[in-house]
Amino acid sequence: MAMSRGRIEFYKEHYPAGTRICLDSMGDDPNPVPNGSKGVVSFVDDCGTVFADFDCGRSLGICPEVDGFHKITEQTESQEPKMSM
Repeated sequence: MAMSRGRIEFYKEHYPAGTRICLDSMGDDPNPVPNGSKGVVSFVDDCGTVFADFDCGRSLGICPEVDGFHKITEQTESQEPKMSM
C-alpha cells in the first residue's frame, strides 16, 4: 500500500536535507546499514523514502513504514543558510 500524500509531506517537512538521523533498525534489507548508524538526510522522494548518507560511507533509502529511525538534530552546520554582508 502506498504512503498517503499527507504522510509524504510530513517526512519532507520534518526531515529536510541536512537533518542528522540515527538508524534504529532496518526491515527486510539483505545488506542493512548497522543499527545505531548515524547519517545526514540528502532528500525525501515523492514516495516518502528518506535518503541518507551514513557516516560509515553507505548511502541508503529508508522506508519509514518498514525501517526505524529518529532525528538527532534539525540540520548539520554545513546545511544552515549562510548570511552575507
